[in-house]
Amino acid sequence: MARKRVVCRCNDVTVEDIEALIDSGITDIEEIKRLLRVGMGPCQGRTCIPIVISILARKTGRKPEEIPLPKARVPIRPVRVEVLVGGGDE
Repeated sequence: MARKRVVCRCNDVTVEDIEALIDSGITDIEEIKRLLRVGMGPCQGRTCIPIVISILARKTGRKPEEIPLPKARVPIRPVRVEVLVGGGDE
């Protein structure tokens, strides 16, 4: 049995998942992020986004520095940290 090569542990995305999207013609990192949810887990892409960029570079023949980082989206309105960690009463 072949081992899964996991790129995004937060959302269980594999190298094969990313390569399949690229092979189907999707080469925009924003679109890959939306479809596979890479970079949207608790780590916010600290681990997976650099790996996704290297896979994109390898599969498309581009240099990693030519591939822009996906946009970060902050909450629409400020949220107190206590609410996020469960310590607030909101």
